[in-house]
Amino acid sequence: MSLSPPAIIRTAVPVAQRSLAPDLARGLMLLLIAVAHAHMFLAHEITGYRGYAVDGTPLDRIVAGVQVLLVDGRALPMFAALFGYGLARMADRQMSDGADWGATKRVVRRRSAWLLAFGFAHALLLFFGDILAAYGLIGLLGVALLRARDKVLFATAAVTLVIHIGVEALLGFSAEAAGHESAYPTNIADPLEAMAMRLAVWSGLTWAYQVTVIPALVFGIWAARRRLLDEPERHLALLRRIAAWGIPIGVVGGVPLMLFDTQLWMPGPALSVPFYALHNVTGIATGFGYAALIGLIAARRNGHRAPGRLTTALAACGQRSLTCYLLQSIAFVAVFAPYAGGLGADLGDAAASGIAVLVWAATVALAALMAKTGNRGPAENLLRRLTYGRRK
Repeated sequence: MSLSPPAIIRTAVPVAQRSLAPDLARGLMLLLIAVAHAHMFLAHEITGYRGYAVDGTPLDRIVAGVQVLLVDGRALPMFAALFGYGLARMADRQMSDGADWGATKRVVRRRSAWLLAFGFAHALLLFFGDILAAYGLIGLLGVALLRARDKVLFATAAVTLVIHIGVEALLGFSAEAAGHESAYPTNIADPLEAMAMRLAVWSGLTWAYQVTVIPALVFGIWAARRRLLDEPERHLALLRRIAAWGIPIGVVGGVPLMLFDTQLWMPGPALSVPFYALHNVTGIATGFGYAALIGLIAARRNGHRAPGRLTTALAACGQRSLTCYLLQSIAFVAVFAPYAGGLGADLGDAAASGIAVLVWAATVALAALMAKTGNRGPAENLLRRLTYGRRK
């Protein structure tokens, strides 16, 4: 792959021309990402399948139960679908402005390579559960999916969904074999040792995430071709069906694992491991449902009064999702890491989620401030410069 910026027609969509729904979805999605990640920085010895303490307070267990049903394994598919949607729309804009497929493919691969590098740096310095590298790797290896027929997309989703179930089952049996001892490298006191362990865990997760996110990513590509989030008012019936079916499927599919992770029911591995796999697979449908629900909300805004201050701020956060995502990890390290704030050794899951909400709210406020000053976001500016060169 050439390191010189390819000839292109367009670099980025002006803010005034951006669609509300994708940005609003990304802004709200980051709240789910924050609460899904915060408890991974706590020093629990024994955890359930989703990393929550088995000896938490009643409030901790309530919070864990809600998050198992509505957040864990649901935010990542939504993020993946939005990534696929944005990647497909970026490629479509390039080609509609006159770039051929060869030039467009080079842009996608160059951006994906740098996203992989961002993910490596994120894991090296901050958080082992990075998802940027997984998306970068998919962009490098699966760029052909952007031009694949719908039948190929559906076949890809079906095959990777089956593999996904197998991978989740293996992870479940691994957790059982380890006695559910927490192995999160966020609790290591020595910074250099923590860095090495983060990279070790991240390298395996990046490949494991592939089968987790590909079904959602190809759905995002399919949705982008129909502009479901760019023109949600034209697809209200479809969006309603996706929301009405997707969200309940994930909730129902998550109930058995929720009962296990909150210690309300203790089946043996013969049941708990399949329930863990069921939880993760049905979460994909919930991620789609969340995105569709936000599309419906945006459709009510389109063509009516201007978005309110809260909607505008959430959209600004979505426009700067890379910056805000990285800021979350910076804040969590500062608060929880034993070589920084050190609160990870003392707080429970409920407190961690409360801090996560505050951190997310702070990034929303910061994004709104950046929007007022015309700053696209430092991480977005850097990725755009690395992808397209100095030309604007």
